[in-house]
Amino acid sequence: MSNIVAIVGRPNVGKSTLFNRLTESRKAIVNENAGVTRDRNYGKAEWNGVEFSVIDTGGYALNSDDAFESEIRKQVMLAIDEADVILFVVDVENGITDMDDAVASLLRKSNKKSFLAVNKVDNFSRQYDANEFYSLGFDEIFCISSVNGSGTGDLLDKVVESFPTKESVKEEEKIPKITIVGRPNVGKSSMINALIGVDRNIVTDVAGTTRDAIHTRYNKFGHDFYLIDTAGLRKKGKVTEDVEFYSVLRSIRAIEDSDVCILMLDATRGIEAQDLNIFSLIWNNKKGVVILVNKWDLVEKDNHSTKKFMEEIQERLAPNNDIPIIFTSVTTKQRIFKALEEAVHVYENRSKKVKTSQLNDVMLAAIEAFSPPTNKGKYIKIKYVTQLPTVTPCFAFYANLPQYVKDPYKRYLENKIRENFDFSGVPIQIFIRAK
Repeated sequence: MSNIVAIVGRPNVGKSTLFNRLTESRKAIVNENAGVTRDRNYGKAEWNGVEFSVIDTGGYALNSDDAFESEIRKQVMLAIDEADVILFVVDVENGITDMDDAVASLLRKSNKKSFLAVNKVDNFSRQYDANEFYSLGFDEIFCISSVNGSGTGDLLDKVVESFPTKESVKEEEKIPKITIVGRPNVGKSSMINALIGVDRNIVTDVAGTTRDAIHTRYNKFGHDFYLIDTAGLRKKGKVTEDVEFYSVLRSIRAIEDSDVCILMLDATRGIEAQDLNIFSLIWNNKKGVVILVNKWDLVEKDNHSTKKFMEEIQERLAPNNDIPIIFTSVTTKQRIFKALEEAVHVYENRSKKVKTSQLNDVMLAAIEAFSPPTNKGKYIKIKYVTQLPTVTPCFAFYANLPQYVKDPYKRYLENKIRENFDFSGVPIQIFIRAK
């Protein structure tokens, strides 16, 4: 286990900017409005050869107008409990506030090793202003600027020195990333909370609660992968706030960086145009996909409801019908682990390699049974097929006239591969090459 550093403080003091600086990323959304960060956001950082995890938290506030205030406070408390070291960030421009006093009191009760970072100190006059923060009761203060990085080196030197003595653990082999995506308010955060058994992500009835792409390590029942919660993806015309625009970008990047995506649908609304847009985004990025129909407990059902709903989904997704579909209810935890098992199965399918001899035995027989149509009076002959050494399943068919093999026949070849080998939930690419 790596050491964990939590960044805490009141809203709008620059915690997410510092998080991005330490992790050398842009994972956390930075905006001049207070209260942008809501969930805990995790990242990796390294200093002087020591690797550690960093947790960004929402701003700790009291008696504010933010509907998420109590949930954010709970998330801050969870981050403090998880961490080995706390970075308490304050703002030199505004001086000490009541909320700074409240956070300082909270940290004293936690008995965790804490460092006070006075942010936005980017000139000499502000260094003098920073001295007032000694009244919060810390032995030492660190004057930093999260924007340009000044002072962060001295702070990190102290942070790394204070870590509990542990053997340095190198990053293990590549761990699968399973991303949960969908429209707003379909139950993505609730799904992750139900799976891990902890209120890891904030859940409310307000669409758009999740803003950052939140990574959670899942290591149970013989499985080991990252579960990634994302912001809900709405139509472009309905995205009005700058913050939501950046949230959507985070979600798209999370899809691009994932191995398998669990696309969640709302059973009470059926499959809608935006669901198809998200599916296309996943499929075009060559990611594995499992469709999860949530809130199935809220639908009035008869003996044919599941079959009808499944046929409707397959009709809308055609011709991509080789997709696992799971009907679930996150609130009752009905079949949620089945969805995980299916996602792991799709991940295995995505990296599956078929022996060339086996592939030729099956596919050459299928080609002989239904040969490519003649083109301009010329006969097309396919003599050999092999799977290419790529990350996703790609197959090369060698023919005498590859330019005359059209998309309908490529679809036939793909269907025959799927009939004989299990590639459910995974895009397949077919290439016709000159022999």
